[in-house]
Amino acid sequence: MVKNMTVGNPSRLILGFAWPLILGSILQQGYNLIDAVIVGHYVGVNALAAVGAGSSVIFLILGFCNGCTGGFGIPIAQSFGAGDHSGLRRYVSASFRVSIAISLAVAMITALLCSNILHWMQTPGVIFHDAYLYLLITFLGIPFTMAYNLLASIIRALGDSRTPFYFLILSALLNVGLDMLFIVNFGWGAAGAAVATVISQAISALLCYVYMYRHFEILRYRSADEKASDWERQKHLLSIGVPMGLQFSITAIGSIMLQSANNALGTASVTAFTVAMRIKMFFISPCENLGVAMATYCGQNFGAGEIRRIRKGLYSALGMILIYVLLGNAVMFAFAGDFTRMFVDAAESEIIAKSVMFLQTSCPFWIFLGTLCVLRYSIQGLGLTRLAMMSGVFEMVARIAASLWLVPALGFKGVCLGDPMAWIAACVFLVPAMTWILHRLMQPASPNRPGHRIPVGQH
Repeated sequence: MVKNMTVGNPSRLILGFAWPLILGSILQQGYNLIDAVIVGHYVGVNALAAVGAGSSVIFLILGFCNGCTGGFGIPIAQSFGAGDHSGLRRYVSASFRVSIAISLAVAMITALLCSNILHWMQTPGVIFHDAYLYLLITFLGIPFTMAYNLLASIIRALGDSRTPFYFLILSALLNVGLDMLFIVNFGWGAAGAAVATVISQAISALLCYVYMYRHFEILRYRSADEKASDWERQKHLLSIGVPMGLQFSITAIGSIMLQSANNALGTASVTAFTVAMRIKMFFISPCENLGVAMATYCGQNFGAGEIRRIRKGLYSALGMILIYVLLGNAVMFAFAGDFTRMFVDAAESEIIAKSVMFLQTSCPFWIFLGTLCVLRYSIQGLGLTRLAMMSGVFEMVARIAASLWLVPALGFKGVCLGDPMAWIAACVFLVPAMTWILHRLMQPASPNRPGHRIPVGQH
């Protein structure tokens, strides 16, 4: 069901909208963890390292695609908040055409470059073949991944965060079952983990599409929606989605540099990094998804002209982040070693020690990550995707600095400091940027004030 976030208590609305997103993301990260656990225990440490060797590149490519689909949901949310249902449906139609073109082009180009990418990242020879297969299959599955994320973005733009969660449950169950079939029974190793993920996402995307058009009356096309050309809307979507996708990619460039420096430290460091990243992503997913909730909240309220509600929502979200970070730190300092031993044998003392070092070095800085997620997604929800993209530049520079200077000087400890440096750098940009945006929006004569605001994508 659709949900109007322009009326009611901001804290309750944001938390109510975010809970299904958070649970869905935890579930998604959970089956990523299960992937790694199955590979680590049934195939071995080298196969686990192969799965993680190209994770930063996967983040770069999938981050761009999924960032684009998230951006495509912004004008849909704003149209819904403004009550323009015909415009909403035309944006949905245009987003399908643009997404198909982007996903096919990206899948073809990245599949052809897999081998080169792994060489550029100094991937150890002992894991190269498995890493190549994992990367290739993941890239070939990009159209299915992007399809699901686009459909979920559209549904969330209407205020419904529960339906995508239900399909994530289905995807998780399929993924685990296929993991066991392909990895344990068929012996496909790292490639089996990639095949299982792609198939589960394809099935979830198909079912999500069927459900969406059967149960969301507002999305059904009317003859009155027909226009000679929707090229202007496609350009509008690209002007929002591409900067949002590039923000993820720019961020990932720094991650690739950092991972390349880590790969050069040897297989034990690669495996420790892979394990620690899977655990970290599981724990930080609530921060990311609270940010996603803020994008929809800000988009709808901006479309409706409820500017004061945006500021109230920001304060509420930042308070939630603080509470979660305190709880997460307590858990991480108590159980980081136990989490790591889920993936590798207890005898792998070097891998366990390095994984624990990574997790316990980064978790005190999660408050900066949470602030970054809330502010960046809120700015994106207002349609200022190019401004939000600049925070990714700050992250990229910080991670590159860590890879060039800290890792050679400190070894794996320098790798551990890469993320905290990036999060702090992004906040240095985002905090004053959001302060400036709120000041402008609250001015009666501001060109961003609803009624005279600059069209989204032209900032």
